[in-house]
Amino acid sequence: MALAFFGFLYRILILYSLWTITVDLNLNADVLVIGGGPAGCWAALTAAENGARVVLAEKGYVGTAGATAAGNTTIIHTPPDSVLRQEAIGRRVARGLGLVEPERVDAVLQETYTGLNQLSAWGYRFPNDDHGTPFFGSMRGVDYLRFMRQRLIKMGVQILDQSPALGLLQNDGVVAGAHGESRLSGEAWLVQAKAVVISTGGCAFLSGALGTNNLTGDGYLMAAEAGAALSSMEFTGQYGISPAHSSVTKGIIYFWSSFYDADHRLIETKGDRQDIVARHLVKGPVYAVIDKADPHLREGMRRGQPNIFVPFDRAGIDPFTQKFEVTLRHEGTVRGTGGLSIDALGATTVPGLYAAGDAAARDQMTGATSGGGGPNASWALATGVWSGKSAAAFAKSIGLRGSARALKAPREAVFRQPGKADAPDVIARIQEHILPLDRGFYRSASRLIESATALDGLWCDASRAVSAGVRAREATAMLATARWITASARVRYESRGIHRRIDVAASHPAWTVPVTSGGLERVWAGPDATFKEAVGQ
Repeated sequence: MALAFFGFLYRILILYSLWTITVDLNLNADVLVIGGGPAGCWAALTAAENGARVVLAEKGYVGTAGATAAGNTTIIHTPPDSVLRQEAIGRRVARGLGLVEPERVDAVLQETYTGLNQLSAWGYRFPNDDHGTPFFGSMRGVDYLRFMRQRLIKMGVQILDQSPALGLLQNDGVVAGAHGESRLSGEAWLVQAKAVVISTGGCAFLSGALGTNNLTGDGYLMAAEAGAALSSMEFTGQYGISPAHSSVTKGIIYFWSSFYDADHRLIETKGDRQDIVARHLVKGPVYAVIDKADPHLREGMRRGQPNIFVPFDRAGIDPFTQKFEVTLRHEGTVRGTGGLSIDALGATTVPGLYAAGDAAARDQMTGATSGGGGPNASWALATGVWSGKSAAAFAKSIGLRGSARALKAPREAVFRQPGKADAPDVIARIQEHILPLDRGFYRSASRLIESATALDGLWCDASRAVSAGVRAREATAMLATARWITASARVRYESRGIHRRIDVAASHPAWTVPVTSGGLERVWAGPDATFKEAVGQ
């Protein structure tokens, strides 16, 4: 009798609190993971291994979605207390330009070492090196994610493919689930969960870079609506060198390339390759040829990174002997640094909400520069494990009372622009202030102020409502992300790493601290976590 009454009361509470959301699929879980790339897979798997009932909701298909699935990925595999480990940490510290924490890097690499060894024990087949020994430092993305999907199913994780999340649910300030819709059926879904992990990847603003078309900052927006803060969003001026006829931004081949300007004169390539290409691209076309690779290396490139060469083969170009035009494609937070602020356990600034992978700021791991492939893949694995474990522990601490919580959807920022502009128009206007080299790669106070004014004006076209569909939410997420980037870039009055200010070219020793940002109606940014309080947010 008591159980029947409790069940009746529970249904009344849910119906009362969610009266604004029409739901076709209603699920319960201890942990909801949003995003099914490597970080999301590790988070869901770890939460399940720690006894949690887990649902994983992915915008695309778990196993083929995201940047990793689009190609091979390197990853750092170093034994503890080894010379290799110390060298890897040293490289991160040197490239981080004052923002990397060695202890954090060591923790990431240790978790990665453990995870890769576990993958091997589960039966994942790593490629062999020239001596026939399994090489743990490289994986084919699609094989990696397909293997993880099979492991998730084996562990009983419920997977919602083609099911983008549209917003989080909360109970008295604590995140308690999310709602979204199915791309295939159009049906609305809702997952009531005791903890949520955001692993939705970064934001590349639909720049066309390989594997980034679904990476529009959705997780940032949902988390910010719940009150979460972000960090290091100014370190997003990351662009990948790409053939002009291709979306592939795998930069490793350009270590062995010669570059030529519009008049086909050889370009001096000492220093940062992206910066060299950018400086000449603003004047005209730039060309490359991979003429510094010997035959053995060429064969290894084709075998190890075959997706790089498919566009060349289709175009009838031999990139080792023939020049081809190159460009720079914006990669934003997919390969940059910024994201949601997390602690050592993967927790955001909102109770019950965790973040992993590209969705989380990795300044402590990569600092002011891009982590590229290996460090980013290691970060995804480690933070996936930490967030999954922490979310499972948080869910367990809530216990049975989590099932009786009244849920509320935060008021979500969406576009409602009858007669003014549709989502594609808004996205195009956002891209004008993020993608061009003279705004995203090279920055200045005047351009940042101009962009901030324009982006704030766009935001005035947004209004508060419960839901507005996937594309409108993507446009809103990209706009919010662009505003946090611009605000953070204005605050950091120096040049450091991939934050390049042409009006203040030097770095300042006082700025070896991250810039925190957040807010929706009123964006804020400052050099420490107390800035929000200082401006009365």
